[in-house]
Amino acid sequence: MQNQNCPACYRQPSLTVRWAGRLFFMLGFCALSILGAVVPALADNLPLQTAKAMSLLRPESGYRLELFAAVNNARSIAVAPELKGIFVGTRGPNLYFVRDADGDGKGEEVNLIADDFKMANGIAYKPGTLFVADQHRVVSYDLSDFDGTALGRARILFTNLPDKRHHGWRYAALSPDQSRLFIAVGAPCNICKVGGLEGTIISMPISGGAPKIYASGIRNSVGLTFHPDTGDLWFTDNGGDNLGDDVPREELNHAIAEGLFYGYPWYAGNDTRSPQFADETPPAEVTFPAFTFNAHNAALGLTFDDGDALVALHGSWNRTIPDGYKVVRVEFRNGEPVATNPFLDGFLRSNGEVVGRPVDVKHYIDGSILVSDDHASAVWRLVPTKK
Repeated sequence: MQNQNCPACYRQPSLTVRWAGRLFFMLGFCALSILGAVVPALADNLPLQTAKAMSLLRPESGYRLELFAAVNNARSIAVAPELKGIFVGTRGPNLYFVRDADGDGKGEEVNLIADDFKMANGIAYKPGTLFVADQHRVVSYDLSDFDGTALGRARILFTNLPDKRHHGWRYAALSPDQSRLFIAVGAPCNICKVGGLEGTIISMPISGGAPKIYASGIRNSVGLTFHPDTGDLWFTDNGGDNLGDDVPREELNHAIAEGLFYGYPWYAGNDTRSPQFADETPPAEVTFPAFTFNAHNAALGLTFDDGDALVALHGSWNRTIPDGYKVVRVEFRNGEPVATNPFLDGFLRSNGEVVGRPVDVKHYIDGSILVSDDHASAVWRLVPTKK
């Protein structure tokens, strides 16, 4: 449901925001626009929008909510245990490293380590290497001498990703054996015929080279991961816009094998046919989603946790009554998703005010859960209160 033209995708804090709060917000994050700048991750005076969200978010019973770090436009997360911190991507040129040197689950500093990407959304980490799937290319960085403040020279792995901004924010993940990089490549439109690598999930060797299409017929996936027990790929997908408040439903897909086709653009999402292609027969058998969410919820990042899946619902931008704006726990039974319950809620207030929009979900080094938020400019941490 992501749309580069939608106001909600890029909007800053809504409704009443005092000028003093705005000024602090701008000054704090302007410092982060300077390459190599180091600022405290947990300032005493947080940006007003971050502080407001902190006071309103409600975690699942058995967890407490903490702020890991304030990071402007925080999107994808890559946890780096050996470096004692996390990488945080954005839907812009900036890429950050948040250091947690003492391991207390609170970032001591946020470092802008690169500022020259088209969209630094797709990131993945393995010991010694950071991978970045930019809008137009895939690169890697040798981290053997990384000091947490700046990246070295990029190694080019692949240069021919579709260089189109619409749905140009990639998502990246490493295979369970860390030998291949999987990248979601969105369709450059709402609903249209696609070609080449558009509307796919691709797989490529971590050393570089031509990718292969692992899955196709995918409109705009901004979250993929591998099941810790089976090794199967699971991914979210966002359905088409302007078809109604309640269709098409958003998807959680299970790739039980390589080479499956998921229906786009002949299907706008789930079992909803695209009007412009309703009279056409899809070119291959369609694999339908394993589970669905309400239309326009914008299902993004996900991770598996204690047999269930945690999925970030970024929230609707074009629905009459806003919906989504939460992280949900998708309950699994016998290996299949069957129901959802709120895991982190409160991003959408009863008066319609949006105080945050969750994007990615990852396990931190100590087993707690990290959730990025590109509206409140935060990385939240959910800590189990029971052993």
